[in-house]
Amino acid sequence: MRDATLRTLLALLFVPFVSAFAQTPSAPELPDLKLAGALGDAMFIQSGATGMVLVVVRDNQVYFRGYGETAPGSQQLPTEDSLLRLCSLTKIFTTDVLTKLVLDKTVRLSDPLQRYAPPHTVVPRHVQPITLGELATHTSGLPRELSSHPRDTPHFTFPDYRTRWRWLPNQRLRSTPGTSALYSNVAFDFLSDALQSAAHKPYARLLAERTLNPLHMTGTTFFPNAAQCGRLLIGASDQGPCTVTEATAGSSGLYSTAADMTTWLKYLLRTGGNGIPAQDPAAQEIQILPSQLVHQQGLDHAGEPSGVGLGWIHILPADNPSHIVEKTGGGAGFVTYIAINHTRHTAVFLAATDGPPIPRPSDTHFSFFESANQLLLATAGLPPLPPPPPKPAVKRTRRHHPSPSSSHHRRLHHR
Repeated sequence: MRDATLRTLLALLFVPFVSAFAQTPSAPELPDLKLAGALGDAMFIQSGATGMVLVVVRDNQVYFRGYGETAPGSQQLPTEDSLLRLCSLTKIFTTDVLTKLVLDKTVRLSDPLQRYAPPHTVVPRHVQPITLGELATHTSGLPRELSSHPRDTPHFTFPDYRTRWRWLPNQRLRSTPGTSALYSNVAFDFLSDALQSAAHKPYARLLAERTLNPLHMTGTTFFPNAAQCGRLLIGASDQGPCTVTEATAGSSGLYSTAADMTTWLKYLLRTGGNGIPAQDPAAQEIQILPSQLVHQQGLDHAGEPSGVGLGWIHILPADNPSHIVEKTGGGAGFVTYIAINHTRHTAVFLAATDGPPIPRPSDTHFSFFESANQLLLATAGLPPLPPPPPKPAVKRTRRHHPSPSSSHHRRLHHR
């Protein structure tokens, strides 16, 4: 009953703006950004999350809202200064640095990883070597993770530099680099290692100098202090300590705040204002079309990809007004998401913490990322994405639907 009511609410909220777009496609009236708050209400309730933050930026307008609690039973709303785990949104910071080093000719996308490996370390190859561009587009042939990790390891602290480089030479690539996409976290840690080697400085310092400091993102870090950790959103399950996460600086380790992510969205939108620089368009460009790949796995959490970028995934053709550039994240009790629509200069950031397990009817489907896409397009005054085509039924012995309230995001898992 509750899910049916929420679906009705979503439909009622979307219809007026879709209709306005259909009547005046050249210049539709843009909705009040407060619409995002109502849509966020529906998302938060359906997700079963403990807490959630939402940021919407459209041109020079900003909307922020916190939902739920900072921790179970706290009765305190999340704020713009609450500390968040960005999880795999960390990857688009890594590719921002990559793009800058490419533009200043420090590295090239075609550079082999071998060039930046530690002395006497041999990087595996299959027909051809792994390049930096392939690391950044999940087409390196490397697996998602190392095969194992020590028990009770704090989130996003494994593998460290020495462990992964000792592991790499003994690996057999899953595919010829550049031919298939397999979502890989460890690939992005090797990418940050390569950038560190090329710039001759620790990667965390490189990221700070090239990206965080120019944007004055003082709350975004791999090294949270006690005061910051005291503001970390906590979900329903114990996710271990708030600690230094430099070991996975390329893939997943960043902490941030909604205030900093507001600045980040303005940077990504390239709308400027208040001294905020604009990201070079090359950082979000499509590098590979799905039709060029033999196979892809793990890139469709938020929708069917129309293009693969440097850490980014594109949904719908680039000439479609509802085209979305997105990045998903999840792990350590969080689910995170950024989605951008450049047609209307609109972007959203969401982060939610897991809640207690909620029994759901077998026919109930809720996707945090797909719902966020519809929120983005509604606030941009654009039609919603078409429903995804039905997938062939696959018989499985166990089925699991990831959501902020599930255990899917526990123990070192991240998108």
